[in-house]
Amino acid sequence: MSTKKDKKEEEVNNSEVENQKEVNQEGKEEVSSETSSEETTEEELLQAEKDKFLRLFAEFENYKKRTSKERIELFKTASQELMTALLPIMDDFDRGLAEIKKAKDKELLKGMQLINDKLNNTLTQKGLTVIEVNAGDDFDAEIHEAITQIPSPSEDLKGKVIDCVEKGYKLGDKIIRFPKVVIGQ
Repeated sequence: MSTKKDKKEEEVNNSEVENQKEVNQEGKEEVSSETSSEETTEEELLQAEKDKFLRLFAEFENYKKRTSKERIELFKTASQELMTALLPIMDDFDRGLAEIKKAKDKELLKGMQLINDKLNNTLTQKGLTVIEVNAGDDFDAEIHEAITQIPSPSEDLKGKVIDCVEKGYKLGDKIIRFPKVVIGQ
């Protein structure tokens, strides 16, 4: 059914072209000029289609790169929620070890230290690292979280870290918990 419509359209188009040729009584020169203008438009159309294709191809390549980069980032930080949930437990473990050291029970301390080391090594293998903060380091608002300011014991500690209250951690290159510090005023 559609082929009948197509044939009718072709016949209508052919008759229109013949009518145009009959109306234009200027001869072969005009016909040759029409074909040259049609060729240039065909070349322009071809060039435009090539340009569209190249742009579409480049856009697709950018999409592939972007999604693969996002996927890699997702794999790197997939365990972020678990790591964040484990951080308070690690803090409690460190406080417990400090209290066991005061009790002077060497066997209990040794067993707890082995468990702590194993936990820390496992988390380090998964990409978790401690952000090292020492007393006297310069305060950096992008890395540290200041919880309070106290008068500095000496002039050289003004604007510097006096004490680290809570450790900070990184997962890969991303900081998942900022170290909480006290700075000198």
